[in-house]
Amino acid sequence: MPEVEITAMTLGPYGLAHRDGKTILVPGAVPGDFLEVAIRAERRDYNLGAIEKILRGSPARRATPCPYLPRCGGCDWQQINYAAQVRLKAELIARELGRALDIELDPTGLIEPAPAEFGYRARIRLKVGRGGALGFHELGSNQLVAIEHCMLAEDGVAMPTMLARVLARDLSEIEAVAAPDNRTVLVGYLNKPAGEHQLMRARRVLESDPKIAGIVLCAGAERAVVGETEIDTEIEPGVVLRASADFFSQVNRAQNPKLVAEVMSMAMPAAGVKLLDLYCGAGNFSIPAARRGARVTGVDSDSGAIAAATRNALRMGLAEAQFAAMKARELAAFLHRARSRPDAVILDPPRTGAAELIEPIAKLGPASVIYVSCDAATLARDLRAMAAHGYKLSRVRAFDFFPNTHHAEIVAHAVLT
Repeated sequence: MPEVEITAMTLGPYGLAHRDGKTILVPGAVPGDFLEVAIRAERRDYNLGAIEKILRGSPARRATPCPYLPRCGGCDWQQINYAAQVRLKAELIARELGRALDIELDPTGLIEPAPAEFGYRARIRLKVGRGGALGFHELGSNQLVAIEHCMLAEDGVAMPTMLARVLARDLSEIEAVAAPDNRTVLVGYLNKPAGEHQLMRARRVLESDPKIAGIVLCAGAERAVVGETEIDTEIEPGVVLRASADFFSQVNRAQNPKLVAEVMSMAMPAAGVKLLDLYCGAGNFSIPAARRGARVTGVDSDSGAIAAATRNALRMGLAEAQFAAMKARELAAFLHRARSRPDAVILDPPRTGAAELIEPIAKLGPASVIYVSCDAATLARDLRAMAAHGYKLSRVRAFDFFPNTHHAEIVAHAVLT
């Protein structure tokens, strides 16, 4: 079996090694490890390896605190001590963006560490297996690793054991979301819209467990609600967003106010400033911008999230904030036809990025674009496309929303030159 040294991490779960002119990707590895590996698969450009023996462990290696590792695929970097995780994420982000934009970025201080590396997730999404077993898939597999608890979840997030058991045949996933008064809202993702049978069982779960505040049963765009499902999220000191638990919200509530403050610093919303917020959700950035006097238009394809954003704005008396439920590209095209030019655009797309939006945004000609991303690769791709339209990266900042995984939340500020 080959012996290799791990020299770096990828934007994913793999450590990187080279042997005989070929790259070897090794899950569970740490830069500085010297390993004996078995080659599990051969590809044209790389081989996929597995650790057979740790010949010399990296100084950054640690014993994983979670008892479900290494089988569970949920935490792909937990074998790396936290200080090294932060450093490696900063280096990866700097390298990825620097390569795409042909610039040098200093990783020092690039990323804000999380206040806690465990117990930080206000929401966890679990797979549901046979008999109502709950857990996560193995890395690169659909095999379920059943768990009884998750070390990443906030203390108040209850495991949805009973709902999984009574609706096991109908459920693919359940999300457990921290709610007020140390209770939990459950969001069940069904294979088909809920009928009276499923609703009756959900009511029984709610009545029998005082820790459960409410249950949402979703199937595509269809949703059925039992109990109280709205949650409050403080996004700035004294500023609370209210929305149903099945609408998107950031998982790390301790880090999110820092992210909001950074986005506001880049966007500089003020009276008279026209700001377009794409993928706005329930108003994580729209509401703070409107509070500073900006004329905000928020757009999201989720009509439920838009309704929640509208209610939040009305509750706070923010008449200058308007929201529209439509695909972001459709709104950008509409504004271009209407000859409306925002001063700034904020976009916070899903992990796949916003490749189809770059040209429409460029045609709008905003002086400033603030791009929030949890994926450095798609962010780099989209920033490179923006550079072709005359936008230059002004500032980049990252926040570790997801300790023990390779993910981070990144904010990039591009200005029109």
